[in-house]
Amino acid sequence: MTITQPDLSVFETLESEVRSYCRGWPTVFDRAQGSRMHDEDGHEYLDFFAGAGSLNYGHNNPVLKRALIDYLERDGVTHGLDMSTVAKRSFLQAFQDLVLRPRDLPYKVMFPGPTGTNAVESALKLARKVKGREAIVSFTNAFHGMSLGSLAVTGNAFKRAGAGIPLVHGTPMPFDHYLDGRVPDFLWFERLLEDQGSGLNRPAAVIVETVQGEGGINVARPEWLRSLADLCTRRDMLLIVDDIQMGCGRTGAFFSFEEAGIVPDIVTVSKSISGYGLPMSLCLFKPELDLWEPGEHNGTFRGNNPAFVTATAALEAYWADGSAMEKQTRARGEQVEQGLISITEENLADVKEYRGRGLVWGLEFHDKGRAERVARRAFELGLLIETSGPEGEVVKLLPALTITPDELDEGLTTLARAVRETV
Repeated sequence: MTITQPDLSVFETLESEVRSYCRGWPTVFDRAQGSRMHDEDGHEYLDFFAGAGSLNYGHNNPVLKRALIDYLERDGVTHGLDMSTVAKRSFLQAFQDLVLRPRDLPYKVMFPGPTGTNAVESALKLARKVKGREAIVSFTNAFHGMSLGSLAVTGNAFKRAGAGIPLVHGTPMPFDHYLDGRVPDFLWFERLLEDQGSGLNRPAAVIVETVQGEGGINVARPEWLRSLADLCTRRDMLLIVDDIQMGCGRTGAFFSFEEAGIVPDIVTVSKSISGYGLPMSLCLFKPELDLWEPGEHNGTFRGNNPAFVTATAALEAYWADGSAMEKQTRARGEQVEQGLISITEENLADVKEYRGRGLVWGLEFHDKGRAERVARRAFELGLLIETSGPEGEVVKLLPALTITPDELDEGLTTLARAVRETV
């Protein structure tokens, strides 16, 4: 692909230095549909990024777009705070009928604000309110958001440093595989909990991702998650599962924790819950935890009604027929895995490991700088991928769940070429 020099002057002179994704993809995007993006010069890119997981059903999904256009054309309410609206009622009913009831999940639904970190902040606040304790346990390489409470349970040193103040009341524990199986699961955690001299304040809750996306595609085993849930029950701690990036079908089932057979006390959901990239998040919790006073946690943009509309359309289009979407995602995931096996076999000395579930996968190299070079070369070849991990050492694959087998093959072929052409 030949890329002409785009006009980036206004971004470089006016926009803050904090911008990040655009630095790896130096072009100006203009249109997008399905798994394809186009820049203003007409170059096409296959998208293995999917809005960092906020576009599980692809760009401008026609079913969701039609529902949104129809709603706007009839002057449906767009901004509703937490007022009762037709759009919100339709979403709540669909979510109950198509997601919660089929899985026998008893959750109440809270709309905490538009972003994932809003959901995490509300989950932490609720856990502390319910238990009357401040301490929260998180895990190594976790990522839960960029606001202060979320940062306090995030592992990445670079992101934590941006807070500018001490981040308190959070204690990290080893995530699954962190100690390479040399220490029994939760041995350290259990010892700290039972030892009155450990210095660990009694936690109100534990927050965990079943697959750490930003942390490097670290996949927790189902048995590890079950042991964690049991530990939380025995030690009177609430279990919070952060399903912001891995929920909404990303790992196969609608919720990523379903495979483990656990029922968390609190679940945070965002990114693809609206289905269309519109800001929306949920905090789900067991009814007995609903101790909020009216208005105790609020926000101006809790009532993004266009997001409710597209979320309802997504549930009805992709989750009304039972396990069809889950089976398709698992099949596509197997296709990705086979592609990564081939890349690994071709570059045996360079690839450290590949890992993933459903349609989230990571490819790690021994050379920690290799992933960034691969991503840069992939962009030049027309493929959008990002990196993850504490040092950006993992190539992260996050294609839309609606991607076709042919598009997957195309992307994997391009990725293989990008690996081959970088050292």
